[in-house]
Amino acid sequence: MTDSTADSSAAQAPAHPPISDDGYIPPSGGYDEHADMLGSDVALSDRAAALSAWNTLNSGPARHPGDRIPPHDILAEQSVLGAMLMSPDAVAEVISKLRGSDFYVPKHEVIYNAILSGYSNGEPTDVVSIGNHLVKHGLTQKAGGVEYLHELTSAVPTASNAEYYAEIVDEKSILRRLVLAGTRIAQMGYAEQGEAKDLLNLAQVEIYQATGSDSADDYVTLKDAVNEALEEIERAAEHGDGMRGISSGFRELDELTNGFTGGQMVIVAARPAMGKSTLALDIARAAAIGGNRSSKQHPTIFFSLEMGSTEIATRLIAAQAEIPMNLLKTGQLEQHDWQKVAHTIAEIDSAPLYIDDSPNITMVEIRAKCRRLSRSETGLGMVVIDYLQLLSSGKKAESRQQEVSEFSRSLKLLAKELNVPVIALAQLNRASEQRSDKKPHMSDLRESGSLEQDADMVILLHREFGQENPRQGEADLILAKQRNGPTGTVTVAFQGHFSRFRDMAAN
Repeated sequence: MTDSTADSSAAQAPAHPPISDDGYIPPSGGYDEHADMLGSDVALSDRAAALSAWNTLNSGPARHPGDRIPPHDILAEQSVLGAMLMSPDAVAEVISKLRGSDFYVPKHEVIYNAILSGYSNGEPTDVVSIGNHLVKHGLTQKAGGVEYLHELTSAVPTASNAEYYAEIVDEKSILRRLVLAGTRIAQMGYAEQGEAKDLLNLAQVEIYQATGSDSADDYVTLKDAVNEALEEIERAAEHGDGMRGISSGFRELDELTNGFTGGQMVIVAARPAMGKSTLALDIARAAAIGGNRSSKQHPTIFFSLEMGSTEIATRLIAAQAEIPMNLLKTGQLEQHDWQKVAHTIAEIDSAPLYIDDSPNITMVEIRAKCRRLSRSETGLGMVVIDYLQLLSSGKKAESRQQEVSEFSRSLKLLAKELNVPVIALAQLNRASEQRSDKKPHMSDLRESGSLEQDADMVILLHREFGQENPRQGEADLILAKQRNGPTGTVTVAFQGHFSRFRDMAAN
């Protein structure tokens, strides 16, 4: 073939293979093993349709070395189906790991769904039964014929490795979803529609969904939900004190709430100078470091829009070591104080508490950082934000109220997405200062009623001021809202010199 002929052929061939909605990219050239595996009905799925169009455009028998074929393992797909046709135990192992769309070959998806249907109805899942199912529902041709079922069982010597084969199929499916996610991200970037930060968040969502565990449906049966609830009840019974979530560090509050659980958004609100940040640090300290209430450590990220990381660390040392803040700030420590500091640092040094004091942080950045931490080796157990009204959306909003409402909804969705409690601090308006009793109400939440609506819990912090006040050194944690439990008021001790709150003494 001359150079001009080669150039002409290259010019006629499309630069990139078509990509279907499920991420399938057909190879170039006359089709061989893939066409044989797809089944005879090209309308079966987008994959088959794309392949047919591609083979129409490419009549040559040879593939170009640079062509890319989506990740797949046809032998693993055949083996997992063969094992399922041989053993009901293999079916039980596989159905929790795969769904039909995880298969690269369309006819394998048809066969898998037929097996799944039979198993769900309590019917046999052997070759004869599944063959009858395919004939009954007019799916024989799409499944490659009944004889293909026999080929599948003969391709695998034993059903004992079904779970291993399923893991291979699942891994290849994830890689194909990454290919599709990358394509969509590239398309969003080239389109240049929307602000860059919003597109970045959408890109992160694409990657998160592509690599996340989406082999199961978003819905669950009542039976599954009841079993999960029973497991939680059993765990609470084993715990001894009935607490199901992460301890707040305060005994009476834990008794009211059963701890903070995944998916909850908790608003902690107060007027300025009441100690919101101190209380937030106490909650984060109890979760990540542990203490009297719990020895378990939960990875926690603390977003501080008011204090720097050094000041936060100083406050943590003061609270944990019981050394007055003024001594730490001035460095006027005795020998025994230095020993306490050294002991405390050794105690908390490896605690999974992460501090982010980025200025002007946006919700997009918070979500991105939480998602990354959630998927890291340490994982994520709790998110604390100090405080909500200091957040920036990074774009022009119609009103501050609308902006805070968007923050509120985003945090609730983040809590559900990552299945962690999100503790968000908020500032109250001045209405409480104009009342005679000065105690805050939920209606005092500043700038947005959506905080009250979206929150699973609302805790209002209140302290009485005045040297002569009989309640000097006390504070009220008013549980004004709890979606699935009682409300009430818990009195705690305020130890400002140690920069902490703690349970009241037993006496």
